[in-house]
Amino acid sequence: MSFIILKLVCNQTVTIVLNQTLKLSFVLITFTIISTIRTTVYAQETPPIFGDVTIGTKFSPDPITVRGMSGGEIPGQKVTNVTETPTGPCTGYFDEKPDHTIELKNRFEYLKLQVQSPADTTLIVRGPGGTWCNDDLDGKNPGIVGEWLPGTYNVWIGSYEKTKYIPYTLQITEVK
Repeated sequence: MSFIILKLVCNQTVTIVLNQTLKLSFVLITFTIISTIRTTVYAQETPPIFGDVTIGTKFSPDPITVRGMSGGEIPGQKVTNVTETPTGPCTGYFDEKPDHTIELKNRFEYLKLQVQSPADTTLIVRGPGGTWCNDDLDGKNPGIVGEWLPGTYNVWIGSYEKTKYIPYTLQITEVK
């Protein structure tokens, strides 16, 4: 008789533990699925901060957008070792390391990098074929437009005032 009671208590305990484990597993699986869905949706809606980009011709979506904070302590002339390039002056203040790396898998006959910011920002791009600076391609927003060779490009976004950091988006497009 004591064996039957003990067996009944053990079976009930095992059943309770299994039910709690299954409930916990179900909750964890549900949470994981919801988190993954929310993260995927969020990632599609919000461009990455200080993201790096690898693209080939006819990329999608077009434009590709990444975000960041402009500025730093290093003058543009120290980053580039020149005061001006054919695309504009090397003005502003930058971080030592580039804000973005763009890898182009193919040659682009036309590609445009355009910074959008609530304040006046500057741009430096270094890659195959040289270094390019720009200040005001479109209003107070810098950009670089033209033919691009395949390879890796380092991109810095600067501010006019030393250690003033301004949010921006950088758009990359093949559309003229």
